Amino acid sequence: MGVLTFRGGVHPYEGKELSSKKPIEKLDPGPELVYLMSQHIGAPAKPVVAVGDRVLRGQMIGEAGGFVSAPVYASVSGTVKEIGTRKTATGAPATAVIIENDQKYESVSFEGAKLENLSREEILERIRKAGVVGMGGAGFPTAVKLAPKDPSVIDHILVNASECEPYLTSDYRCLMEEPEKIAAGLEVILKLFGPSCEGVICIEDNKLDAAEVMRNAISGKSRMRVAVTKTKYPEGAERSLIKAVTGREVNSSMLPADAGCVVDNVQTVIAVYEAVIEGKPLMERVFTISGDAPKDPKNFRVPVGTPYTRIIEADGGFLGNPEKVISGGPMMGFALADLDVPVTKTSGALTCFLHDPVKNLESGPCIRCGKCIEVCPQRLVPCRLLDIVLHGDMQRFQAEYGMECVACGCCSYNCPAKRPLAVNINAMRGKVLAERKKNRK
Repeated sequence: MGVLTFRGGVHPYEGKELSSKKPIEKLDPGPELVYLMSQHIGAPAKPVVAVGDRVLRGQMIGEAGGFVSAPVYASVSGTVKEIGTRKTATGAPATAVIIENDQKYESVSFEGAKLENLSREEILERIRKAGVVGMGGAGFPTAVKLAPKDPSVIDHILVNASECEPYLTSDYRCLMEEPEKIAAGLEVILKLFGPSCEGVICIEDNKLDAAEVMRNAISGKSRMRVAVTKTKYPEGAERSLIKAVTGREVNSSMLPADAGCVVDNVQTVIAVYEAVIEGKPLMERVFTISGDAPKDPKNFRVPVGTPYTRIIEADGGFLGNPEKVISGGPMMGFALADLDVPVTKTSGALTCFLHDPVKNLESGPCIRCGKCIEVCPQRLVPCRLLDIVLHGDMQRFQAEYGMECVACGCCSYNCPAKRPLAVNINAMRGKVLAERKKNRK
């Protein structure tokens, strides 16, 4: 049997060697932390503290704002300095609680538990209460994801350890340094489903050392295995991973659960373990700073709320003035116009470049070469979709399956004419979704 993979995809320069061998370092978050109340898909959290309040590490400062929402916790002890508005990585405004760090790190007490003593409902409640969300970027509340309408149809729990985005190595370092937590977290999740459900830790074949570490960590545990997938972007996308490992198809009208799967990022699985077994809320994450601009690309354990500027400072600054700084990786991250942005539960990296190779590119006419079609993992025709978008034809866009786009950017990356395929197609998807939401009201 060959290495597991999916149709399409690209092979950008990986850049992993810059930080992959750097062990995780604990980062001092600095004097002031900013906690956005919108750190997940769904309703924002609601502040439950007031200006002047003293808070402890692990204390709830924002309660869930609805069923699809998640609470937010302080990652330091200190005083609430302000409740106001701050920008997210995308530039959108969000309510935020600003805490002045007293550097004492006094904490609430955490109540651990033994897995064998917990019911399904108690496990889900501990995950929900801890504010665990998808830490691979999507930010969907994990307790909701792990409670599908019919749990009996779930036969695969896929631990997404692919980390296919260039430069990022935070998940790889978790595999190498915390394999026991990953195995234990997967064990917690498997208890929520039937005995036929299998846990599969999915690792690309450029991380064979991590695959071996995880095989050792799950040795002797039932219902778990490691699956090695072909190194290719976007292997870590939910639909691509499900196709590669199970052979099943998922489209835009489906959830992974409709294909019998639940997909969770490797750091999410660690957070599940800490929430259920240790009783800890989600307060920190592992974070990569990389690219050719940072003086010392590395991996930090970063408290949620830490300003990006503090991470850059702790890393020693830049070798020169970077032309582009991206929140996330270069394929799907967000270019930052302002570095005054805090780390959230879904923040995985800062990728920083001295020179921006994209800014001076000139887009030319489509030459009908088909290269965008060859690499599209959803089997779309991006060149045709762009023409439809430029004509503003929303109905035809949907008829040509434009809503199946996963915004991976493979088409733009592979286009010799450098046409802005992905950004325009994704913008039209946003318009369609907004129109659908408007019509439902």
